[in-house]
Amino acid sequence: MALARAVVLLSGGLDSSTTLWEAKEDGFAVVALSVDYGQRHRRELDAAMAVAARAQVAEHVVLPLDLRPIDGSTLTADIEVPKDRDEAAVGSGSIPVTYVPARNTILLGLALGLAETRGAFDLYLGINAVDYSGYPDCRPEFVRAFEAVANLGTKAGVTGAGRFSVRAPLVSMSKADIVRRARALGVPLELTWSCYDPSPAGRPCGRCDSCRLREKGFAEAGVPDPALREGARS
Repeated sequence: MALARAVVLLSGGLDSSTTLWEAKEDGFAVVALSVDYGQRHRRELDAAMAVAARAQVAEHVVLPLDLRPIDGSTLTADIEVPKDRDEAAVGSGSIPVTYVPARNTILLGLALGLAETRGAFDLYLGINAVDYSGYPDCRPEFVRAFEAVANLGTKAGVTGAGRFSVRAPLVSMSKADIVRRARALGVPLELTWSCYDPSPAGRPCGRCDSCRLREKGFAEAGVPDPALREGARS
């Protein structure tokens, strides 16, 4: 009997890659969705492809969708990425300029459309509301609200073909807990990418919020980041 399918949003980072393995652990055949939205750190798409290949997903869709005309974020516009912010600043709750307007709403909408065409009713995303940069679309309230929208606004939902579930298994975990969980699941952490502002040579900066949160997670977990053995911090 074929496994039920789930759509996993895969950026190629630590959190989304761990979420992919969580979906596999839950017994799903994974349809991975990565979006090329004009992000400054397009290097993450290479990581996503490597992670998806290692996971032997049922399907990996890489969708081009240019969000740069929306503007307003350092990740999609010519605005400097904040560097060397201390832990208090990162965890202050203020929304940083790395926030891409409505990104997770857009990405989940794409995942929902893909799920409906693939007969999948489970959507996974690797958001986290503990060690994160203050994004409003990384909260449990957002997940619950989108799940309601998914079931109200789709043919599958209103005809009773199935009920959509939006799963965010890491939402209440610290970054250190995510590292420990990833290791327990066998996630190939050496393939993942976290940096918002890589160098022209494709090296991580080690100074943006994402790099610093990753470094903090591995340090608190008491384990080395395997990406360092690959000659780069990521």
